[in-house]
Amino acid sequence: MSILKPKLKEKRWKPEVEEEIIKLWEKEQTYKFNEETEKPIYSVDTPPPYASGKWHIGGAVHYSQIDMIARYRRMQGYEVLFPFGVDRNGLPIEVQVEKQYNIRMRETPREKFIKLCKGLLDKYEGEIVSLAKRLGLSCNSFKSEDIYRTDSPEYRKITQETFIELWKKGLVYEANRPNNWCPVCHTTIADAEVEYKEVESFLNYIKFKVKETGEDLIIATTRPELLCACGCVIVHPEDDRYKHLHGKTAIVPIYGIEVPIIPHKEANPEFGTGAVMICSYGDYGDVRLFRELKLKPTIAINVDGKMTEAAGKYAGLTVQEAREQIIKDLKEQGLLIKQEKIVHRTPICWRSKDPIEFIAMPEYYLKQIEFLEDLLKIIDKIKFYPPHHKQLLINWINSVTTDWPISRRRYYGTEIPLWYCKECGKPITPPPGKYYQPWREDPPINQCPHCGSTKGFKGETRTFDTWFDSGISQLVILKYKKDPEFFKKAFPCSIRPQGKDIVRTWLYYSILRTYQLLKSPAFREIWISGMVVDEKGEAMSKSKGNIVMPEPLIKKYGVDAIRLWGSMEAGLGSDIRFSEQRVGGAYKFLVKLWNIARFISTFPIPEKTPELTATDQWILGELNKLIREAKEGYEKLDFQAPATKTRSFTWEIFASHYIELVKSRAYNREEKFTEEEQQAAWYTLHTVLKTILKLLAPITPFITEKIYRELYSPNKSIHLEKFPQPNPEWETPLTEITLILTAVNSAIWKYKKDHGKALRTPISEAWIPQELKPVEKDLKEMHQIQNLNYGAPKQPQNLQKIIITPTKTTTQTIYLKL
Repeated sequence: MSILKPKLKEKRWKPEVEEEIIKLWEKEQTYKFNEETEKPIYSVDTPPPYASGKWHIGGAVHYSQIDMIARYRRMQGYEVLFPFGVDRNGLPIEVQVEKQYNIRMRETPREKFIKLCKGLLDKYEGEIVSLAKRLGLSCNSFKSEDIYRTDSPEYRKITQETFIELWKKGLVYEANRPNNWCPVCHTTIADAEVEYKEVESFLNYIKFKVKETGEDLIIATTRPELLCACGCVIVHPEDDRYKHLHGKTAIVPIYGIEVPIIPHKEANPEFGTGAVMICSYGDYGDVRLFRELKLKPTIAINVDGKMTEAAGKYAGLTVQEAREQIIKDLKEQGLLIKQEKIVHRTPICWRSKDPIEFIAMPEYYLKQIEFLEDLLKIIDKIKFYPPHHKQLLINWINSVTTDWPISRRRYYGTEIPLWYCKECGKPITPPPGKYYQPWREDPPINQCPHCGSTKGFKGETRTFDTWFDSGISQLVILKYKKDPEFFKKAFPCSIRPQGKDIVRTWLYYSILRTYQLLKSPAFREIWISGMVVDEKGEAMSKSKGNIVMPEPLIKKYGVDAIRLWGSMEAGLGSDIRFSEQRVGGAYKFLVKLWNIARFISTFPIPEKTPELTATDQWILGELNKLIREAKEGYEKLDFQAPATKTRSFTWEIFASHYIELVKSRAYNREEKFTEEEQQAAWYTLHTVLKTILKLLAPITPFITEKIYRELYSPNKSIHLEKFPQPNPEWETPLTEITLILTAVNSAIWKYKKDHGKALRTPISEAWIPQELKPVEKDLKEMHQIQNLNYGAPKQPQNLQKIIITPTKTTTQTIYLKL
């Protein structure tokens, strides 16, 4: 009979099939965005990955879960705008080029250096796009012409247009003030790009002299190399040890510099000796106090991280070298009283991981302090997933204390569109509408609008902070400044999905930039994920050697297994601990799902809905519960519940119990069932399978697509179908028997196994709970029960008494006899 031949020909699910499905999606343009759509638009501001290397397993999981959002919304009926972009601006590629070609940016012609950056970026971009496709991302297109790039003239033009607009609003200014400076990256970095690392250091107790009294004044510091830049000494006004020194003068050892002793509440009497050296600049506190006390700074460290002439004989040494040498000299001169080993919270560059310095340089700043209160109000209009991660953004906004330095002394970035009059020196901005490179081209005017001079202009050589570019990605994908009609239709961006590690940079700057330009929230929704860590719970990094790459896992288990594992491991916002064993466990479920589908594919789909038996009604009731639970998880954009609950239902309820219950009825080889009852089994098997496939489709797009196309819709993707909704007709009180039914089944199977019998071995007599009477016919056939009774026998002497525990707090008794 034809019904005994499975429609699914392959006996086992194989990861290689995934690549065939990718080709099918590309051929059919399954995920193409329709700009003329009448559907509501759902736009996903996918994080444009930086083109400087491959993703490790964390990136693979992160982007896969962003794809789940897009797939779920598409099945809800939205027209999903899901573009793929690549972030190509900034420092990482410059550093990579310097390493790869053994050159230094400052010693290389700018044109040549930029060309080398582009060439390397193109290579890396190809690898990233290839992996993104392999991961099953349902982006609208991966064609080169459809991918947006942050270094493209079109993107950079828009970045410059927004700058010109902010300039005209008076929100940009230039100032010479101390900034975070990375000597390794050779650039200013914003506060948001500063990380902190606990570093072992020494607290050095150094002997100063008080000029007026000749007494010693002991000061503890971790930065003795900055003695030459000491501007004052502060003591707490209420510290009785030093009240007699208020207003007097301290003499700095080695240099003989005279500085005032100032009472100030910033001094902590509990730290060191309570007397504090304020120098330019050891930390943020020094920067603030120099400004407050109007002290004249001494530049002790240059942009290369080396000591300046102000350091005297230590000039030219690195900071660390100078520190070691000056400690040695202090010891020899009897000026170092003691050293204490401490753990010091050291600010480091988030890119190079090297300690930063505080160096005063002229930079352009974007005003942000005056907008902070407005931003706190505007984010209340945005829905956060998970809700508690909103606090990450609030905490950062509340910590901002200075304006944002947006200029960088680098080559590969969007140029600041300014020229300076050679006569009066004042800056001019060009009209918006094109991409400008002031360092290599003349301005679009011949006469200075400020002084009228025609002597020419000097182009700005600095570039923007890369976050100034990235902070408008949500506007660029909605065609800001390019297609006003579409932008009006689609703005604000529906969702920003991202990791929690860039809340203070990408998310914050995107919200700030959009508010400054449009006075509106940038997004309707914000989704913030956790990190993927190693098996010990530690962050993955090259330095630790614990990075796991996805390619070997993809080859061994397939993408669906990785996506399913990542979804099941942790709730949204929590970190995911990597385990290959658990990835393998996810793959085993996919094999099980394939086997289930292959079995069901043996049977035809009835043309009409037959009258269902109680067993069929029971499983559809359980399926209805699953739909509600899965939908609740999807609505929270948290894929753990849909993944775990669908897996549990499929394997532990549907396969282990329902399919076993109806196997005999579905085959009906001995014709113990009516044709209607047989068709009811067929109908229910297909209905449940089809629903399971749709529930899993956003999470495991490949296997669900393959099965769905083979069995139900050869010419239409499952990902364009509607997401399942609870069916009122499936509501039934029969779901109350689930725990009892599964406990009874398990007890009977165990009873036969314990007696060394096959599962089809007949049971001559059985007494089971009354609640199972509705499924009697299927139950008798499955267990081959010859005499089935309910309740308890009056004479149980010849029967095996078995206590079952349907729940942790309830027990029931069944009686069996082979």
